[in-house]
Order: sequence, then structure tokens, then C-alpha cells
Amino acid sequence: MRVLITGGAGFIGAALANRLAADGHHVRVLDDVSAGDPSRLDRRVVFTRGDVRDVPRLWTLLQGISCVFHLAARVSVPESVLYPREYNEVNVGGTVSLIQAARDAGVGRVVFASSGAVYGDQESQPVAETAWPHPRSPYAVSKLASEQYVDTLGQLYNIETVSLRIFNAYGPGQFVPAAHAPAIPFFLKQAISGGSVIVFGNGQQTRDFVYIDDVVGALIAASEATGLNRRVINVGSGEETSVNRLVERIARTLGREVHSLHSQSDTGGVSRLVADLTLAKALLGYAPKVDIDAGLRLMLENDAHLRELTARNENHR
Repeated sequence: MRVLITGGAGFIGAALANRLAADGHHVRVLDDVSAGDPSRLDRRVVFTRGDVRDVPRLWTLLQGISCVFHLAARVSVPESVLYPREYNEVNVGGTVSLIQAARDAGVGRVVFASSGAVYGDQESQPVAETAWPHPRSPYAVSKLASEQYVDTLGQLYNIETVSLRIFNAYGPGQFVPAAHAPAIPFFLKQAISGGSVIVFGNGQQTRDFVYIDDVVGALIAASEATGLNRRVINVGSGEETSVNRLVERIARTLGREVHSLHSQSDTGGVSRLVADLTLAKALLGYAPKVDIDAGLRLMLENDAHLRELTARNENHR
């Protein structure tokens, strides 16, 4: 394939780009490096720095491209609450710009990376794609609106489209910002350093943590499978893990006690969320291979920052 990955220097995008390049595909990446790091990309990947809303640049990058993976987005839920206009402009505006440029360039398929966050609170778990969304943040709204644009514009412009609702992805190389960091890399960092893990709310809220290799596998399958046009498909582990249980599993993986502190300043978000993978299995042949225990071990083995942190703390004992 000849593919373009928007947001391809980010956590998921870089893993996808490197896998495709290793498999012999021609891979182009567009990223504004606001959260991405081009140094993590395979040398065979053709990198361009730029904004996904820049249609003339997209025209150039889309020449000869058969499939686009659209991952470019701002992704912080708390930040989206503070800056909803910016999230709408980048996430929704970027999606519309991309589909318009894809139409002009004659691209055949667009795979859109949506989010399990669109579901919000649901009475029934695991949650299936037929559930009515209840987005609780501007970020989630922007992903849901983008799904609608991808579907509608794809139909109008005769582009095959599929949206993958990706749940809580994690894995080596995941960026850990100073504020509102993803749970798994942040908890591991705190635990290895000997600090207390801060758990928001009572810690009984559950999430579906899905390992990066499984996410990449689903994205590639969505670019190749037939019968996906206009579909929305969950991508998760199908395993429901509470935050308290996550801390326990981290302690078991590290082989040491991990102290947790509960903060009531934040409820911790929705009470339960786990993906129903029935559709993913049927349409993508998707079967997640890495459970949470194996994923935590792989994080420790393959994340350079965590290895360095582990070695430093062992030397100080």
C-alpha cells in the first residue's frame, strides 16, 4: 500500500507507521509535532511537518495514496474542557479538511481513529456500537462529530470510510505530559520511583486498556478488509479493569508494594467502560493478543524511559 498517516509521529501513529514500513509499504506521515516526536519514526517513513487543516499541503501528500489513516487530533479530555473552540477547530476542522483533500486527490479509503470516549456513561456493559453516545467532554464531542463528517462526506464523495472507536490504548513510548497523563505509563512511573499513585475518585471506575500492538493490528485490518464501508467498530481489549485493580497488577508486575492515595477532587470520569468486540471480530478478524498483565510486562521491558528509571532507582537502593 501507499498510505498517509496524519498525526503519524504520535504514540499510536508512530507505532502504525513503523509497522507498515517494516512490512514494506510506502508510508508518509503528516504531524505538527505539538505532541508527536519524529525521531521515533523508522528511517523509511517519509515525514512532513504540517497542520492537518492545510489543504494545499494535503493535496501534495495525498498524490498516489490509496489509504489514509486519520489520527491527527488533540486528545486531552481536561484540556478540551478549557479550550473547546481549539478542539473543534483542530479535530473537526482537520477531519473535514482531510476528507475534502482526499476527494480531490482520488483517495479510495479513509480509516478514522475515533475514541471510546464518545460513549460516556452507559447502563449496559460491555458497550456495543449500537449504544447511543453520551459524550461528556468537548474532546468526545469532537470525535463523534468527526465520525459523522467522515461518514457523510465519504458517502457524498464516494470514498470508503471506517471509524474505529479506540479505547484506552497504552504501550512503550507513550507520552507522559506533566498534567493529565494516561493512567498506565503515569502509574508505572510513579510506582518505579517509589512515590504514591494518585487515584481519582474511589478507584472502582473501570476502563478497557488495550495494548498498542493490538490497536495497530486493528488499524491495518481496517485498511485491508472488505465490507467495512460506513462502519463504526470498537477496538479494545474486551477486558474490564478497575483503577484499583490496575494498581494491584502494577504492584504484582513490579514485585513490590505500591501505595495509592485517593483524591476526591475529580470523580475519575465515567463509572464503567469496556468494549464489546463482537463486531471487530466479525469484520476485522480482530482478537486482542495482549492482556493487561502481559502488557505491563512489555511496558517495563520495551519502554526506554521506564528501563532507565528502573535502573536509576535500583542503583540508589
